[in-house]
Amino acid sequence: MMAKLKDKVAFLTGAGAGIARATAKAFVAEGAKVMLIELNRDSGAAAEREIREAGGEALFVETDVTDDDSMRRAMEATVARFGRLDILFNCAGGSLQEDVPVHEMDLDVWHRTVNLNLLHPFLSCRHGIPHMIKAGGGVIINLSSHMGLVGSLKPAYAACKGGIVSFTQTLAAQYAPYNIRANAIAPGSVRTERQIKRYENAEWATSEKTSAAARERKVLHKNYPFSTGGPEHIASIGVFLASDDSRMLTGTTIAAEGGRSSYLKISAGDD
Repeated sequence: MMAKLKDKVAFLTGAGAGIARATAKAFVAEGAKVMLIELNRDSGAAAEREIREAGGEALFVETDVTDDDSMRRAMEATVARFGRLDILFNCAGGSLQEDVPVHEMDLDVWHRTVNLNLLHPFLSCRHGIPHMIKAGGGVIINLSSHMGLVGSLKPAYAACKGGIVSFTQTLAAQYAPYNIRANAIAPGSVRTERQIKRYENAEWATSEKTSAAARERKVLHKNYPFSTGGPEHIASIGVFLASDDSRMLTGTTIAAEGGRSSYLKISAGDD
């Protein structure tokens, strides 16, 4: 069988770890060449080394995804190395522990969250789309979150991830004439290195900052078989959206959260 992404060139942000690193490996397994965009030099270099040792083509470029010039240089380096751009996988992001109720939030926390989660995919598209147009088309995949679909106790993060949904719909409409598709993935709980460190520890379970509601949700998740996935499960959706298998999808957001939102609503209402 022919590889689904044979000779495609993919630009992945946050590729030193977690979902983006798993997706880069999945893309390579399907024949793609990957540009690994990461701020952390050690993790980015390790991801590049891992892919190359497995026989894939990869290049790591240390990049600040919140900086316009840094992203422009990374995109130029991609085309200089691989000759074209076919896939944008905008995954870098994350929430801050200081993302507290609006009236208590430090303004710097808002700006940092917006820059990482919403400005970054804008910059990626700003500099990547012209190369996609030149190549005759392409695919944009933005990472939202289930919090962007249902809201969250972290208002800055939820606002950004909700914005990703409408941003993706807009991209799909604006660039359809150029044969560019845009879709989003909204993961739920994914056992990335960061998530494991933050939530799967005794300190989180006993901290006064951890709400009773959060602890209750944790208990409910344990009783629900699809509550948590691995990075590889999101990566497989990324391969689907990047390939021609999903050629009829654009402007959509796939809620890759195992149906947990529905489960939690039903469970919370049980007597």
